Amino acid sequence: MVGPQKHPLILPRPPNFGADARPDPFHAKIENAFARSEPLDRTALPRDAFIDPTGQNRAAIEALMAQVSGQILDHLSQAATRSPLPPLAAGDKTGLDLPTTIPPLPTAIAPLLNHLQTLMGQAMNPAHPGYMGHMDPLPSTLSLLGDWVAAALNNNMLSVEMSPGFSRLEPLLMQDIARLFGLGPQAGGLLVSGGSLANLQAIAVARNVKLKVQQQGLAGLTRPPVLLASELAHTSIRKAAMVLGLGTDGVIAVPTDGANRMDVAAVEAAIAAALAAGPFALVATAGTTVTGSIDPLAALGAIARRHGLWFHVDAAYGGVLVFSPRYRDRLQGIDQADSVTFNPQKWLYVTKTCASVLFRQFDHLHQHFQIAAPYMNTDTGWPNLGELTVQGTRHVDVVKLWLTLQHFGKAGCGALVEASYALTETFVQAVRDRPYLTLANEPEMNLVCFRGCPDWVPRDRWDDWNQALQAHLLHQGHCFLSLPQYRGQRWFKAVLLNPFTEPSTLADLFAALDRFAALGLDWD
Repeated sequence: MVGPQKHPLILPRPPNFGADARPDPFHAKIENAFARSEPLDRTALPRDAFIDPTGQNRAAIEALMAQVSGQILDHLSQAATRSPLPPLAAGDKTGLDLPTTIPPLPTAIAPLLNHLQTLMGQAMNPAHPGYMGHMDPLPSTLSLLGDWVAAALNNNMLSVEMSPGFSRLEPLLMQDIARLFGLGPQAGGLLVSGGSLANLQAIAVARNVKLKVQQQGLAGLTRPPVLLASELAHTSIRKAAMVLGLGTDGVIAVPTDGANRMDVAAVEAAIAAALAAGPFALVATAGTTVTGSIDPLAALGAIARRHGLWFHVDAAYGGVLVFSPRYRDRLQGIDQADSVTFNPQKWLYVTKTCASVLFRQFDHLHQHFQIAAPYMNTDTGWPNLGELTVQGTRHVDVVKLWLTLQHFGKAGCGALVEASYALTETFVQAVRDRPYLTLANEPEMNLVCFRGCPDWVPRDRWDDWNQALQAHLLHQGHCFLSLPQYRGQRWFKAVLLNPFTEPSTLADLFAALDRFAALGLDWD
């Protein structure tokens, strides 16, 4: 424990200082100087602008927090009664029925809470059982509360002294998660704000380790470095290459096979063709964004080792399979990775943002990435995590992740994964039962990519038919499926993620789909 600290601006009083003692003239001079300083004009701010640390306005704040928590609870507990993707209310040209300019004077709480209610009603509604459009879950209860606690404490994950307990909890929890992936005893990881930053951090470390450019940069290289990734890899891989000076052309897109997985023979050919350009990394994906495909990790890991490449696995979505005894073998080979991206904010239901990047050799961050912050004290036993990440200041995401994992346990996490797979099987069978629907591939996860190909509609209008069907399903079937571009066409994406989505929900969806199909040529 650190002992009591003396305030740096108040000198200790002499031992004989008391009511009858003569005041020390030096102290009197300092106190007079402070007395002349201008105090905060508190009338310029609402009385509840801050929580008074002496408790003077506790009752008012308690009532306010009760109001807001009531709004949140009403919103989430009634989510099934609202649209999965509600339209914006009629308002100004922004589509928001809200004031959007900063007022000259403070606004009272009551109208602010009314505006907040309006804004909540216009939000995406992933808690609705019919919300299946993206990898966005409803929040776990403990992660929601953990976010509230983290916001109240307002610690900074930049350094140990700015987040004493959390800066110890994060590396310990990340070590445990890294062990689940089989990354070995020297593994560890960090939490970052989203999968794009996780991929950026991993590729930055890979570049520095393999190319030795941490100090001198890329200018001294005799050939332009490149990395290889699936043609269906997440856009953040190309974005990372752009940010890191490789350029988007520094990512070689490897063709995929009929199951939308990176083609192993094509990888070997791409490496051979890229040798003159200096390949340094191979990026695999476990759970592609549109089709949920998992690249052949074991074969790709062996190729990376053979050619001396850094092997990164973007398992932002699919990494959660490590919690499922039944399905974890679909990640076979991920234990060969040098780094892994894994986002608990997806299939683990932790509130955004909560993403992580794991390293087989955590010490690579110290040796090949760390920039010391001289304005921060150091702790010999624990690193300042902000020195090891792309971000300096970071939100305390670890508390909501830790709470959720403690609350669910490995068994609960695994049960959620397996329930999603069971629902996916029901969905896939319903697609197969309809001859006017076709699957993009056999799903490997709880993500189904399919589209309508009705023979009564001209082929060049199938995209239009699917777009009209999407609107029909939202407004008539109360289900939201996204409609991304895939291989130059519009395909539906259904993500079976919500634990409150039941077989009856799917029955309603396909009943609405059949009603639309029954319109025949009258659909538009």
